[in-house]
Amino acid sequence: MVKAVNADSLKSYITKMVSFGTRNTLSDQKSKKNGIGAARNWVVSKFSQFAKQSDGRLSAFLDTVTIKADGKRVDAPTLLGNAVAVLKGTDPNDKRVFVVSGHLDSRVTDVMNRISDAPGANDDGSGVAGVIEAARIMSQYKFPATVIFVAVSGEEQSLLGSGFMAGKAKKEGWEIEAMLNNDMIGSNNSSETQVIDNTKLRVFSEGLPALDLDKNAKNIRQFGLENDGKSRQLARYVKEIGERYVDQLEVKLIYRNDRFLRGGDHTPFVENGFTAVRITEMNENFEHQHQDLRTENGIKYGDLIEYMDFEYLRKNTAVNISVLANLAKAPATPQEVKVDVKNLSNSTFLYWKAPAAGINKGYYVLMRETSSPVWQKKFYTTATELRLPYSKDNYLFAVQSVGSEDNESLPVVPGIGR
Repeated sequence: MVKAVNADSLKSYITKMVSFGTRNTLSDQKSKKNGIGAARNWVVSKFSQFAKQSDGRLSAFLDTVTIKADGKRVDAPTLLGNAVAVLKGTDPNDKRVFVVSGHLDSRVTDVMNRISDAPGANDDGSGVAGVIEAARIMSQYKFPATVIFVAVSGEEQSLLGSGFMAGKAKKEGWEIEAMLNNDMIGSNNSSETQVIDNTKLRVFSEGLPALDLDKNAKNIRQFGLENDGKSRQLARYVKEIGERYVDQLEVKLIYRNDRFLRGGDHTPFVENGFTAVRITEMNENFEHQHQDLRTENGIKYGDLIEYMDFEYLRKNTAVNISVLANLAKAPATPQEVKVDVKNLSNSTFLYWKAPAAGINKGYYVLMRETSSPVWQKKFYTTATELRLPYSKDNYLFAVQSVGSEDNESLPVVPGIGR
């Protein structure tokens, strides 16, 4: 799957998206050539094209809701549409859902300007292109769990499309185990500092949970789990799996939910209690982000396709596919993971129950020092318990299921057992 990611395909998707002129959420919805309406219909048509090769597993549709004027970034009632493709899992007993997203809408300097050209090649044509390519490739394979590919709208209008989807998912009880939000994954350079590097990728993850922190704060403090929330575990998983499958790329873990005082489409998901991270390029160029098309003092402003690095975009798309495919192929996470505290000891005894779905052949017990950002050791066992000669005073632990083809689930941090 990773080898199938094609830089030319990614470029063709972005070229088409740029051709719609502007994709501002408030722009024309009736034209077949320009505006957000034509753009989202095109994405659905691409998903529908891939559905033909999926043996009926992939379905595509436009999920809509009417947004009321808010006096801020929406000045009139607007039909909001998310372009969605659902790759249904093959195991009827496996209810897990994995989501990958990018945002289709674009903007210029004035977020309310729905007329001027807003190419949005990188922000976020790159993320949507990655989602489309992932759908193209993954729809040719079977996974026990369900994968949802979505190009949301309304991101620049305050995360409206992702907010709509996250709220719907919570209301309808979707079992979303992980959500990957891709926003700007195709440019390799920064303004001001003039750094050029296509060998690093950032993953942002919240530390303390946005939902029910007051209920969980005591346990988090008592057991030293400030750095071990579910989104932080997903970020570590992205790093391990992404670097395993994609050459010449280092995944950098950024310990905050998003960039400083900024937000992305994963945020409504974490606020609704789902596990979600933001994947984004290492270096941002603000001359090519949220800018009117113009040239000033010899500097060309605007989010134009000429500033894209499609080899970098290929690698970043491959990270998404490697992570999604491993998660969707793996068994569910182990259940009721516990660390025994009946007696004081310099060893650590962990025990758990088999996952609720999927075929697992064993488990990894993960271990790291409390100061380490990543897991340092993995112990394999086919049993549902393991004693390790390492003190729980000095180390953190987690357990993950391992499938018949060696795909790993997300890690689960143990609770207290007696």
